[in-house]
Amino acid sequence: MFSDPSAPTGAASPEMLALEFSEPLGASAASRPRPAASPRSGRASEDDVPDPFVGGPDAARLPGSEGEHLLQCAYGTQDRAKRFYDDQVLDRLNEPMREFVGRMEMAFVATADRDGECDASLRAGPAGFLAVLDERRLAYPEYRGNGVMASLGNISENPHVGILMVDFVRDLIGLHVNGRASVTEDADLRQHYPELPAEVERGRAPERWVVVEVEEAYVHCRKHIPRMEPVSRTRNWGTDDVKRKGGDYFEARGAPRPWRVAEVGARTH
Repeated sequence: MFSDPSAPTGAASPEMLALEFSEPLGASAASRPRPAASPRSGRASEDDVPDPFVGGPDAARLPGSEGEHLLQCAYGTQDRAKRFYDDQVLDRLNEPMREFVGRMEMAFVATADRDGECDASLRAGPAGFLAVLDERRLAYPEYRGNGVMASLGNISENPHVGILMVDFVRDLIGLHVNGRASVTEDADLRQHYPELPAEVERGRAPERWVVVEVEEAYVHCRKHIPRMEPVSRTRNWGTDDVKRKGGDYFEARGAPRPWRVAEVGARTH
């Protein structure tokens, strides 16, 4: 038998639990309201529970997807979600956000191709490698890598990206930036922004940049962010030495792959 997912699992205070659960503790899943039909999807509703977001006067201005709005109604979190949208989500980078981006040393970047197949990657560098061009745009550099171009390939098909930056050291807080990305060669972007770093670290110069037009920017809660401590490390930027790059850490070399089977079959015909 599955446990009730709405039951508390920790020892948080009632005030904190109130932020996590929209219905009384112990309420069954059957007692939660179901979403109303969406005018855009035409789906029928099992119950006559109006969705305050989808198709209503707030639909044009609220951030987020139709799917998240419908689930907010289904699980009774629409009031809490609306409060978060109104209090924490911006369509630009304000001054505290720009300062935060400027001191970040890494960012997690999520992309998807035209079919929605996803990829997540890490971008890192010294503070300042993420460049805030203005309150509506930021850019991050692309360096010489493994040549796969997974993130850039996705962006060429689907410009929507999600970036998460986390301060694990000082303030234990995160910043989400969602928007539309484009790929620009280093020389082209530098014509308009000559102050961009030409060489972030010795032997590590950007080949091109990803410029992101900000559509949503909002905080990531600090509750579950672990505290970390920076340590010194020698980095071998730009190396092709297999061992220095991590070698075959996951022992993947030599394992069967479907595309290798196809290649062998093609050569035998």
